[in-house]
Amino acid sequence: MEKLEKLYEGKAKQLYATDDPEVLWVEYKNSATAGDGEKKEDFAGKGRLNNLITTLIFDLLKKRGIDSHLVARVGETSQLVKKATMFPLEIVLRNTAAGHFCSRLGVEEGIELKEPVLEYFLKNDDLHDPFVNDDDLVALGVCTREDLAEIAPLARRINEALIEIFAKIGIKLVDFKIEMGRTSDGTLLLADEITPDSCRLWDQRDGSGKVEHLDKDLFRRDLGDIIPAYEEVESRLAELAKSEGIEVAE
Repeated sequence: MEKLEKLYEGKAKQLYATDDPEVLWVEYKNSATAGDGEKKEDFAGKGRLNNLITTLIFDLLKKRGIDSHLVARVGETSQLVKKATMFPLEIVLRNTAAGHFCSRLGVEEGIELKEPVLEYFLKNDDLHDPFVNDDDLVALGVCTREDLAEIAPLARRINEALIEIFAKIGIKLVDFKIEMGRTSDGTLLLADEITPDSCRLWDQRDGSGKVEHLDKDLFRRDLGDIIPAYEEVESRLAELAKSEGIEVAE
């Protein structure tokens, strides 16, 4: 499939048209950003790792009955995806208190939540992606009640599946953000990416209970190099995928 003109460039990816109007070409970049893009740095190999990790996770979710916009990984940093009309939303699931949740509510980081928390944030850099509720979204025309009645249960299914996937490889899924969109036939799909950029992942393998980050908090908080952590996540996911009969790129 041929890559055509660039349609969009974000903080972590570039999006291109292809010769199929229903398929887009995604290129993962090596850049990492934090603080609404105020902090930025390039890491050699990050784009390749995030492309691999997203592909592995989407394939593992598909085995669990959850489809995504992924068509195929087609290069070290590139993949083909189904074209979708995206909701301008960050859909966040929290299982353990961390990050913005703690600073907003005065909660100690690491506290286990009595049940997963589903939150929505409007994608708007100028407004720093403000927190919004269901009524806000409907009143602003971002989505309908019917949309939310599909989005929320799908988000919770994804959370349950990801908790199980990461638990199998010795990682605690603290929280994550995802995006969703509708294809031309109206199907709601998980889209964008799931990577250590968009998840908080705490290593559990040594059993010490000490927080060992395998995610972008290493960059956000100046705790160390993200690349070894991302490599570890990719390696563990690849082993799990192989054990489930999923073809894995070498």
